[in-house]
This record gives sequence, C-alpha cells and structure tokens, in this order.
Amino acid sequence: MPDDLDLAAVIGSIRRPDQPAPPGDDVGQARSSSHGRLDELATWLTGVQGADGVRDLDRVRMLALSGDDGAAGTDVSNLAASLGVAVRVAALSVDGAATMSRADTEAALGAGLALADEEADAGIDLLVVAAVGHGAEVPAAALVGLLTRNDPSMVTSRGSGIDDTLWMRRCAAVRDTMRRGRPVLGDYVELLATVGGADLAGMTGVLLQSAARRTPVLLDGVVTAAAALVAQRIAFRAADWWLAAHRSPEPAHGLALTRLALNPLLDLGIRSEDGTGALLAVPMLRAAAALR
Repeated sequence: MPDDLDLAAVIGSIRRPDQPAPPGDDVGQARSSSHGRLDELATWLTGVQGADGVRDLDRVRMLALSGDDGAAGTDVSNLAASLGVAVRVAALSVDGAATMSRADTEAALGAGLALADEEADAGIDLLVVAAVGHGAEVPAAALVGLLTRNDPSMVTSRGSGIDDTLWMRRCAAVRDTMRRGRPVLGDYVELLATVGGADLAGMTGVLLQSAARRTPVLLDGVVTAAAALVAQRIAFRAADWWLAAHRSPEPAHGLALTRLALNPLLDLGIRSEDGTGALLAVPMLRAAAALR
C-alpha cells in the first residue's frame, strides 16, 4: 500500500456523531416528536454538526464521480442551481485497462480520500454524492450481491424496456463478476480491484474520509450504495454519517439500503444515477434544520 494511503489511520479517526441532549421537559418532548421524520432528521443533523453548533445547510456540494473521464452527463445543473447546490465533477479513470490492479485501486481510493478532504477544508455543510459514469451497473450489482449474500437474479436490474433475453445476459454478467470477487471477499481493496471500477473505489474513499472529517453525506443511487457497503465493511462507524436520499426501483438498491440500515427519505421511482434523487432530498434536510 502506498505511503499516502493509510486506511488504518482513516478507520481509526472515524467516530460516531455526537449524541444530542434530550429535551428537558414534557413540552419539549412533545415538540420534538410532532414533525415525524423531520424530527429524526433534525436530531441526526444536530449529532453530525456536533461541537460546530447548529447551522443552516447553506454550503451544499454535489460531488459527481465518473470512472470514464466524465463521459456520462451530469445533466442536473439546472436542478442543482435551483436548490443552491454547487456541482463538482471528478473523473477517476484507469487508462487502457479492462480491470484494475491493486495499485490502481489504491490510487482511486486515495483520490477519493483527497476529494473528501478538499470538501471538508472548504467548509461544506453537506456533501451529495452521485456516480455519473457509464458501466458501473454490473460491478455495483455484483458487490451488492456478494456483500448481502444474494443471488445474481436478485440484484440484476430489468431497467426500462429490457426483455427477458437481455436480462438473462445481464444476470450472467453479474454472476461471472460475483464469481471473480467471491475468493477475495475478506480483502476489500482487492474486492474493489476485482469487481469494482475506479468510480466505485473513489466513492468508497470519499465516504470513508467524509466520515473521518465529520462531513454528512447524502447517498444517491445503487452505485453509491454499493460503495457504501464496501466502506461500511472497512469502517462500520462510517455509516452513521450517511443518509439515503431516495430508493430507486433497482432491486440491488433496496437490498443494499436494508443491509446498511438506511431508511431512504424519498421513493419517487427515480432510476437514473445522475444525482437527481439525492438533490431532491436536500430541501427535506434544510426543512429539518429550520425546525431545530
């Protein structure tokens, strides 16, 4: 492992969010339970903001990771702008390689750690993460299948307009990817190298370091959830710093969120991995912040 990638140090620096103080009287208790899920979110925000004090979510950034030099579009700029969310696209690719070496994977993980550091140093209140590259669907489904112990048929997407023949081909691709990853399940860097891509490895690094830097994160779709499963296996406390913005119709997404014990904020049938679902959850968190 290169000198600039010290996962043990990252793991050791992750702490749970602060525990908010309970209301001091019955009136306060009633007030704290009158807004349902918004009260839960307000409590979570109080915990993750901790000693920095209660603040509005004015500085929100969407970090869109791609494993193919940004070839996929991030066609959500108008939506992000309407919500006051800045968008940053980061391409993490491995030139000329069909699969990643361990060194490539460590480099992508390190790049993800560095991205999270940059956002934390910039004083971001909330980080919205999305994977916008092409080709991550099969690796993500395979990771979810392996880490939730589900068969390929349970994690393979039917998408929209996919017939049985194409679905069976996808199942076979997920099955073969899972077969390659099964022997290295105990080594999560090697698992990412064998099954994942640069975007999945980079996303894993972002999620780990965001937790280490006490930066709350909104997860988008199934690709980010697959990276979250790996990050949780590396450092189980990290998941306390993440929220699932929405539940997509992808079967692997629901399985991953269940294993992560994350209850999605929205369920709008959004299948795209462009950050739309995650962005739409930002106003809910801002409403919760205003209720504190």
